[in-house]
Amino acid sequence: MSAASAAIARDGADASLEAIARSAGVGSATLHRHFPSRWSLLEAVFRDRIDGLCARAEELRAAPDALEALSTWLREVAAYSTTTRGLAASILNAPAEESDSCGTTLIAAGDPLRRRAVDEGSVRPDVAMADLMTLVNAISLAAQEVGAAEAERLVTLALEGVRPRGG
Repeated sequence: MSAASAAIARDGADASLEAIARSAGVGSATLHRHFPSRWSLLEAVFRDRIDGLCARAEELRAAPDALEALSTWLREVAAYSTTTRGLAASILNAPAEESDSCGTTLIAAGDPLRRRAVDEGSVRPDVAMADLMTLVNAISLAAQEVGAAEAERLVTLALEGVRPRGG
């Protein structure tokens, strides 16, 4: 895992699996036995980070302002995805059949924040958590060259569009 983490941090989601295996001192077949696909390896590398973001969503459920809680969490996801090479690509490109993927996990963690904001009338009801995650991850990919602060600014700008008209 440390060899994979280092390679993905350096090269992103497209890091060479053969180079990862070499760096770990194992053969490609051994790597593929443990991680049958590139996405399964990426998911394993990012799991701890994703769990931290999920815990943060749980903390923010107690915040008094639902929209601010959702916005804060989405900005934090964007900042983290922007500075963690490969994470946004992993989330956006995970196979649909991966029900325990990082993206699915984040959607489940953030949805209570979104639902509360919808219930309070500060987010349009037609905005799904999956839509927000796609938006945040696309911003993260676009902002990788300019940094987390720019990603957070762009998320704030984009979130203005999820408010109800006149809200």
